[in-house]
Amino acid sequence: MAEAGEYFSGKLLAVKVLVIGPGGREHAIVRALSADPYVNEVHCAPGNAGIAQDVTTHSIDAQAPAAVVSLAQQLASDLVVVGPEAPLAAGVADALIAAGIPVFGPTKAAAQLEASKAFAKDVMAAAQVPTAMAHVATNTAEAESALDDFGAPYVVKDDGLAAGKGVVVTSDRAEALAHAEACFEAGGTVVIEEFLDGPEVSLFVICDGKHAVPLSPAQDFKRIFDNDQGPNTGGMGAYSPLEWLPAGFVDEVMERVAYPTLREMEHRGTPFTGVLYCGLAVTKRGIRVIEFNARFGDPETQAVLARLKTPLGGVLLAAAKGELDDAEQLTWSKQTAVDVVIAAENYPDTPVKGAVITGLDAANAIDSVHVAHAGTAADADGNITVAGGRVLAVVGLGDDLAAARKAAYAGVAEISWPGAQSRSDIALKAERGEIIVANESK
Repeated sequence: MAEAGEYFSGKLLAVKVLVIGPGGREHAIVRALSADPYVNEVHCAPGNAGIAQDVTTHSIDAQAPAAVVSLAQQLASDLVVVGPEAPLAAGVADALIAAGIPVFGPTKAAAQLEASKAFAKDVMAAAQVPTAMAHVATNTAEAESALDDFGAPYVVKDDGLAAGKGVVVTSDRAEALAHAEACFEAGGTVVIEEFLDGPEVSLFVICDGKHAVPLSPAQDFKRIFDNDQGPNTGGMGAYSPLEWLPAGFVDEVMERVAYPTLREMEHRGTPFTGVLYCGLAVTKRGIRVIEFNARFGDPETQAVLARLKTPLGGVLLAAAKGELDDAEQLTWSKQTAVDVVIAAENYPDTPVKGAVITGLDAANAIDSVHVAHAGTAADADGNITVAGGRVLAVVGLGDDLAAARKAAYAGVAEISWPGAQSRSDIALKAERGEIIVANESK
């Protein structure tokens, strides 16, 4: 296997990378790794129809640690990048570490930062990380009490993994209580929080257990319909950078959120290696953590990695080997990236699958546009078909936000299938200068 050299100075030896996961986030990672001059081979398991057009894919169960280890050994992988949350929660990283294979992704214990919102709240409390006040409820009486304590708007979160759809934010107390009771009936618990005002920001932080390097902030859009209407989804679009953020925002998040969390995780004997996804609200009282995730967010990754100029493979391998440098500054394109998700009919409830997708070649042919595949498959005739809820993310680059939005939506306009749905207002408020950040008080 290749030995890692000076990761950011252009001396990294060629490496083989295996990416684990089936979605749009993984397609964005595969694209970035394929463009890295120090990565000579990229594989993905299980991948999707779009990823299969770019690299070799392998049909395995991504949540089966033994299967992932076996494939990594078979391929002589120098690095395994675990994309989704479920394989991390299943202990895939632990199995790779035990086999002596560098892995970018946290252990099962460290992935509890995402797998359990109650655990994350406990870590934040111990680390004095600013976040929303919250109660953990295990039954209806506790849920009713917590709802009454915080008042409307009500925020109720399934304590476990829910692929971004386990959160209900509503002014309807009955709806909030019904979501809590559904979680109880499924054998779970809920975290009920105070509502945080202000715009939301996603910041990915690359971590090696002790050291951390931030990526460029992004903003995503959770609701299915325009104007943030309808139920929560895994995300219907995103853009980066965020020109409206106050000066010093990233430095403050690193100082008050990322590093205290890393130190607390190390103190607990579960050092965090991988992406610490900081979901943040910029409130009148300052930065507050909405949630942590233990992996790159989707669809923010599609926008963020489209702008990254530093070769990605070296950064991820350095983190996996515990050799990040806190002082490292990544380089970024000056362009803006916008991605718009096209989802299946009836998403996020029960997506209608099987339709043939048209217009992909036309969209990809547009200058400054590329299409990241998420829920796609290929049929017997080689047609690309709908195979999931969020099907595609159309990424547009431009010299400013207006140009990036125009490019992304030009790509969206080329693509169709029966029942396809997308939002028309991704990044529109930011383009219009309508996002207001209140004066912060720490």
